[in-house]
Amino acid sequence: MKYRLLAAATAIGLGLAVTARAEDTAAEIQQYRQMLTDGNPAELFEMEGEAMWATKRGPKHATLEKCDLGLGPGVVKGAYAQMPRYFADTKRVEDLESRLLTCMVDLQGFDRAQLSKKPFATAGHKSDIEALVAYVVGQSRGVPMHVTLNRPEEKAAFEYGRELFRYRAGPYDFACATCHAENGRRIRMQDLPNLTTTIGAQRAYTTWPAYRVSKSLFRTFEWRINDCFRQQRFPEPGYTSDAAIALTTYLAVLATGAPYQGPGIKR
Repeated sequence: MKYRLLAAATAIGLGLAVTARAEDTAAEIQQYRQMLTDGNPAELFEMEGEAMWATKRGPKHATLEKCDLGLGPGVVKGAYAQMPRYFADTKRVEDLESRLLTCMVDLQGFDRAQLSKKPFATAGHKSDIEALVAYVVGQSRGVPMHVTLNRPEEKAAFEYGRELFRYRAGPYDFACATCHAENGRRIRMQDLPNLTTTIGAQRAYTTWPAYRVSKSLFRTFEWRINDCFRQQRFPEPGYTSDAAIALTTYLAVLATGAPYQGPGIKR
């Protein structure tokens, strides 16, 4: 009996020690992120995107200054905070990345399929789209998220996204909700926000897109969705697919009301 009590006490002590170390490490990681925020490298991508926005490019040798992101041609300030949204010219709900593709194709003459081949940067490949995304989202910094469901197409995208979030499949029978539907979950030292709650969605969504310190790359929200699919061992969705836009719509609606704080900085 004495030995069992000793073993139990030892186990409890070890558990408390591990918990304390985990909390200390999480606090140190948060402090590290806060220290980096003042010099967020995403600012360099914002500057590059701003220059690209006003530069004549593509077969039509035109700028993106007439691109309509939903608030009128050329209006960038606050536009991201109201996306995804329905656009009459494409008859489709578009997120920022799909809308940028539309503008680059229609205004500048780029080929959509070519742009979609490698939308995400790698060590040896630069992404113009990511720089443009950084610029546009930066123009909504501090603006409250306000994504509405005024049209049937927007409501349908939201419902589709909510269904996809909970859809279980793949070799591990995973869903987005497997990791992101409970409070207090984490993978190793990475906190997993509960994206089924308003506060969880607001905290997570409003800090993406973001600069990834571990990769020294700027990452868009569609990249974040694709990477989640990859980790679930799902086939990755096509770039600007209905699935990616629907999931983005679902989370953006839940995040409505919170000020946009990005581009963020992640580990």
